Amino acid sequence: MKEFLFTQIRIITRHRFGAFGGLVILFFGVIALLAPVLAPHDPWTSLATADGRLAILKPPSTEFLLGTTSMGRDILSQMIYATRTTVLIGLSSGLISIFIGANIGLLSGYFGGRLDEVLMRLTDIVYGLPFLPFLIVLISLFGRNIWFVIIAICCIVWRTSARVVRAQTLSIRQRQFILAAKARGAGDGRIIYRHILPNIMPLLLLYTSFNIAWSVLAEAGASFLGFSDPDNLSWGGILYNLWISGKIRVAWWWFAWPSICIILLVSALVFVSRAYEEVANPRLRQR
Repeated sequence: MKEFLFTQIRIITRHRFGAFGGLVILFFGVIALLAPVLAPHDPWTSLATADGRLAILKPPSTEFLLGTTSMGRDILSQMIYATRTTVLIGLSSGLISIFIGANIGLLSGYFGGRLDEVLMRLTDIVYGLPFLPFLIVLISLFGRNIWFVIIAICCIVWRTSARVVRAQTLSIRQRQFILAAKARGAGDGRIIYRHILPNIMPLLLLYTSFNIAWSVLAEAGASFLGFSDPDNLSWGGILYNLWISGKIRVAWWWFAWPSICIILLVSALVFVSRAYEEVANPRLRQR
């Protein structure tokens, strides 16, 4: 495991933009882990200024570094706690979806036949499901909960990685080392997870970054439309609170910080995926 981690660090850091993306992801990860320690105030508490007045729509200052909301709440504290929610949803959705997509692609590509037909038709059905209407239906049935948002994202995001993994598995299963493993009596499970899976690992890491980035954008969009968990702050949820307050033309600082963070995190994930893309497709390094 330690060697695997060092290998991933080398892959990311030898790519200039990948190294920048890795640092940004690490930065947000530390903030998410240390949110209760780093937040200067309770994100749900209305604050007062030094003269005792309610701190309503205060622009960034030494007293409130990122400004305040229309209810006098500290945006810095909200951003720190929102980072935890956004990272949790993005990471959970990305990892679960790549797990689902990888296994469907591996099984479909390796066994082929009727199983391949069933799994690929299932993938086609999922391709026909629009995310937001699907999320609206899910929330209408079960309520606004962070875990239902994660489930909704996972039910949609795995489809692309499944198709790509299937295509790679179809190619790899015909190679000599796979045929030699079969000749030695290796079981299907061993061939899939000990021989084929390691050969598509750079591709899986590439699509893991893509899936996490897509999950962050999907969560932000759903939250902005009011379909997130009201008990957990997220960057999209902060933008939603701004929209319903009617102060979007007044409080520029209220929408600037979550927007910048969404752009930074998604861009960082794309940069990291670019580093893995050069490993999965070495011809890119020759350009």
